[in-house]
Parts: sequence; structure tokens; C-alpha cells
Amino acid sequence: MKPLSELRHNLRAPFPLSMAQEGERVRIFLLRGGNGLSMRLTSLGLNLGSELVVSQRQGGNLVVIRGETRLALGAGMAQKIMVTRHEH
Repeated sequence: MKPLSELRHNLRAPFPLSMAQEGERVRIFLLRGGNGLSMRLTSLGLNLGSELVVSQRQGGNLVVIRGETRLALGAGMAQKIMVTRHEH
């Protein structure tokens, strides 16, 4: 059995937004695309440290909520956004 400290560490490990579950709160940790993708995401309000809630999942596509804004993201884009689970 793994120590509790190791299990907690794994819960905070970055993972692609595309792997987040519906209803999960996450925080953007890293944008893995080039400058064009980073600029596009930043213009949508998806900056490093931003908190998101996964509202819907349809296949690999996601709808996320950032503040009062809902954004639809394709699977490819969601795969390039690395997030961590948000602790309350």
C-alpha cells in the first residue's frame, strides 16, 4: 500500500484537461502548444493559474466554465492544456 503522502502528491500531478471528469475543478498548470496556441488560449481567458470547471464532456470535446464564461474546447486543444486538481 502506498503512503498517504504519495497518494496526495499523485492527486496534484499535472494531467491533460482532456482527462478531467465532468464537474471537476482544475487549475491550468501549463500550455503545451506553440506561441499561436498559447496566444489563442490567453485571449480566451485561459491563462496559467486560471481555475476551470468541466461542465460537459462529449467524446474528447469539453465545455469548461471560467468565471461567467463557458468555452467549448476540441479534444486536441484540451490535450495540450495541462491542469492540476483544484483543492478547496
